Amino acid sequence: MRTVKEHEERRNEILDTAERLFLTKGYTKATINDILQEIGIAKGTFYHYFKSKEEVMDAIIMRIVQQDVAIAQNIAANPDIPAIEKIQQILMAQAPKAGERKEQWIEQFHQPNNAEMHQKGLVQAIIHLTPILTEVIQQGIEEGIFETAYPQETVEFLIASSQIIFDEGLFQWQPQETLQKAQAFISMMEKVLGAKKDSFAYLLQLLVKGQ
Repeated sequence: MRTVKEHEERRNEILDTAERLFLTKGYTKATINDILQEIGIAKGTFYHYFKSKEEVMDAIIMRIVQQDVAIAQNIAANPDIPAIEKIQQILMAQAPKAGERKEQWIEQFHQPNNAEMHQKGLVQAIIHLTPILTEVIQQGIEEGIFETAYPQETVEFLIASSQIIFDEGLFQWQPQETLQKAQAFISMMEKVLGAKKDSFAYLLQLLVKGQ
């Protein structure tokens, strides 16, 4: 067991160090040699854990996504929370807060050279959050507040469309444009889920943040 623990500790040390370097120097400028020098390990040790800098980045993205997923799972698993409130808590928990690591990563994702990294983050978020939100939608159907024959597909389309259209790195909407698109998205979300009007009105503050 000690060997397993040491392996995990070393792997996390590499990830932690790489993450700091990627955030301070930028992903494209930071090198494997930078990581080696920062930790004080040989190149062979690095390649025992990761095949490339890209693989390190993939692992960092997954670690961030897994943290979000764990929070969402805890909320979804609570039998005392109604479905509509679960969705609100999950979406609010996903939103990056000022000064936090997640916000710093989003800024990195928006750099022109980091398009591939950004895309990977979006894909992983859709893949891993969809099952959790689908479960909540199913709960809402049982509660009689939602009505859809395609809960999983509805969640996938909603996550994908919102992640793209409200991405400040892809679009620089004017404040009024963002507000109108947010209102339209909320209206469409309520319609495709068969929810009552204004069920997701709280999303407005998330979608127009900083505007």
